[in-house]
Amino acid sequence: MSWQLKKKAQKRLAAEKGTIIKLDGLTHHVALAYPNTYQLAMSNLGYQTIYHILNTRLDTFCERVFIPDQEEEQEHIRTNTKLFSLETQRTLNQFELIGFSISFELDYINILKILDMGGVPLLARERREQDPIIMAGGPIVSCNPEPLADFIDFFMIGEGEEMVQEVMDAYDTWNKTKKNKNDLFEQLSQIDGVYVPSLYKVSYHENGLIQTIKGLGNAPEQVERRWIENLDKYDTITQVVTNDTVFSNMFLIEISRGCGRHCRFCMAGYCYRPPRVRSLDNILKSIEKGITYQPRIGLVSAAVSDYPEMKALTQYLLAKNIEISVSSLRADSLQQELVDLLAASGQRTLTLAPEAGSQRLRDVINKCITEDDVLKGITMAAKAGIPNIRLYFIIGFPSEEMDDLVEMVSLVKHCRERLYEASGKKTGKVTLSINPFIPKPVTPFQWAPMEKVNSLDKKIAWIRAKLAKEHGIEVITESNKWSAVQALLARGDRQLGRCLAEVYREGKAGSFGAWKKSLKAMDRSLDFYIYRERLMTEIFPWSMLMPKVDPGYLMQEYEKSLSGKMTAFCDVQHCRRCGVCK
Repeated sequence: MSWQLKKKAQKRLAAEKGTIIKLDGLTHHVALAYPNTYQLAMSNLGYQTIYHILNTRLDTFCERVFIPDQEEEQEHIRTNTKLFSLETQRTLNQFELIGFSISFELDYINILKILDMGGVPLLARERREQDPIIMAGGPIVSCNPEPLADFIDFFMIGEGEEMVQEVMDAYDTWNKTKKNKNDLFEQLSQIDGVYVPSLYKVSYHENGLIQTIKGLGNAPEQVERRWIENLDKYDTITQVVTNDTVFSNMFLIEISRGCGRHCRFCMAGYCYRPPRVRSLDNILKSIEKGITYQPRIGLVSAAVSDYPEMKALTQYLLAKNIEISVSSLRADSLQQELVDLLAASGQRTLTLAPEAGSQRLRDVINKCITEDDVLKGITMAAKAGIPNIRLYFIIGFPSEEMDDLVEMVSLVKHCRERLYEASGKKTGKVTLSINPFIPKPVTPFQWAPMEKVNSLDKKIAWIRAKLAKEHGIEVITESNKWSAVQALLARGDRQLGRCLAEVYREGKAGSFGAWKKSLKAMDRSLDFYIYRERLMTEIFPWSMLMPKVDPGYLMQEYEKSLSGKMTAFCDVQHCRRCGVCK
């Protein structure tokens, strides 16, 4: 083992607070892997929460594993050092269980890299009885795990706080019997929310569409997504404190989960239904704990400004002189007190997400905000002394026309003028951040096609040209090619495992052309997976999952979008329309 790598791990550990290290004994050894860097992993509340829950068990020792940076990777290769855990530097192939917490489709390649560097066979069917068992969870795979079906033994679908305990109970019972892994997988398949891909047979029509998905043996025909009814039962907060994160000097606290806004493109809005909030008392206790570790509090939610007791929370934070940051805001629920608090906390940029430039298109996607809402938010920011505005837009939505882009450019200019007018000076900046629309599973737009890369490139070039000479406006964009790969992995079936393995083994995961070449060798294409409108009768790769949202409701929402009809916010007390709140 490389002493240089070991020393760096120990130095990283020494800078942490809240790390859990257990003595060897009657414990199950679990590696919790995040398929990206340490800095991103330790900024992820879901990852930290599962790490903490597993380590509250007397029979389990959970350690952390991450993707090494480029310099570390070269040292691993040079010294022939297998990837190892942070806590005890145990190599990955020495663990009984390896769990992946997955948040982004483009991290799928990193999952293969972690297994490979850790000495674990990539393909589930090639692993021996003594090899680690591989599990995975997270929002992305909770909606469509199929592209990873060749590599992962079982998935946890939905929220994992309770489910991971049931999985470890089943594993502990099975481990005492010393039976084979297939027996364990059969037992796990009986736990609500656990999906074992090897227990499902997928057959295809000649045209590549799925014909049937059948559960084998006692596996349920559909796996129901799990969710936590009472968030106050679990503290979703920073558990391991370190400044080596994306959010340095900040203690993160989840204040709510889910969103009832019905934005038709947003997977998180459907994956985390119904919307739930933490009690104010629970949040205040977490804040009191957090400020003993870090000077700033980060409030995490789908829309922080939607929190029903935000005014009382803001008053508390102001009275205590506590600096904060927020994960996201809604223009139509923004309050001046919250913006003032953000300004007092040193925030220099207010971020809002109109998503679409025209009101017509905002109605199509059910965004439910107006240009006036956005301009009011900018006025609040200027009054508070926040000099910069960032606006998030998505291009390529279903039914988008050039007129919608014209209105986007107009809206951005109006925002700049309002910023200058309200602040009384012309020194602030409006940043226009543009991403392409990616049709995601378990949303009303899961039937919609993605717009082709060359068409998206032309639209971005047009927007840039229109704003190039405008003072105080900056345009930043994502790669349309890699958004297409993201869409491929989001909507793909289990046959994509072959494509993933191929581009990884050839070292060409960074080449867009390599992905298209691999698809062609499979007699598939981007046209098949992402550029066509799906049939209403089509069986999706993720159809064996039961997201709780009624598929008929999603279809109805897609049809409403095409005619520009709006859907009101969730009313969890009385609403039963989507099927989640039965």
